[in-house]
Amino acid sequence: MTKDTRDHKFSEGQGFDDPYDAFDLDPEELSVGSNEVDPVDSHVLADILDEEHIPADRVDAEQLLEVGLEYIRINRHEQATETFERAARYTDDPALKQEAWVNKGAAHAELEEYDAAIGAYQEALDVEGTDEHAASAETNLAYALWEFGRTEEALEHAERAVELDPRFGQAWYNRGFFLNERGLAEDALNAFDNAIRLGYRSADLLEEKAIALEALGEDEQAEEVAQEAESLRAENEQELVDADRLQE
Repeated sequence: MTKDTRDHKFSEGQGFDDPYDAFDLDPEELSVGSNEVDPVDSHVLADILDEEHIPADRVDAEQLLEVGLEYIRINRHEQATETFERAARYTDDPALKQEAWVNKGAAHAELEEYDAAIGAYQEALDVEGTDEHAASAETNLAYALWEFGRTEEALEHAERAVELDPRFGQAWYNRGFFLNERGLAEDALNAFDNAIRLGYRSADLLEEKAIALEALGEDEQAEEVAQEAESLRAENEQELVDADRLQE
């Protein structure tokens, strides 16, 4: 498998950045008494949602999706994959089904289970009746393919993401990343600038932009952008430290 010394974060499913209500393994629709289960039992959700015990018409798939997102928030990615798959299989809403498969793929990617992630993203793209989360599926699929060693296919899917949603800043960044990988610095630089214009700005993007500028002989500008990336990364790390202190 092709390895790269630079890390790259997967784009996350549409629901990952939205605020959600407090974590609850006891949705009202399931009528499960909290005194009957251990809420930290890693198998409790699968047990109470087993199709043999809970009729599909009694399951709120949207709420189930939120449970999966809470699993992501507390870094319980294995449970998240199971929950997202159940949400996808219970719902008849194409957009919700597609979102659940995208999130399942992202959870697998966090576990470095790239083969399973690829399968989940392909399931998302196979959902008929919606393209609402297709751009996220394509851009995540590109990186899962890259991590899995199928690098020739990665840029193709990154390009599709931009075609599906030209205003998706993350997709432009991803496209630029793969163009940089192929040594197409000028095209990569244009992609990074598009991402920034669309409001997507991160330390990773600035580092990649600096690499493209250096490849084009713009050494002075490349150094400035690299310093900007370093400052932004330091700010992000300090914010994480401050957030941890607030939780203590």
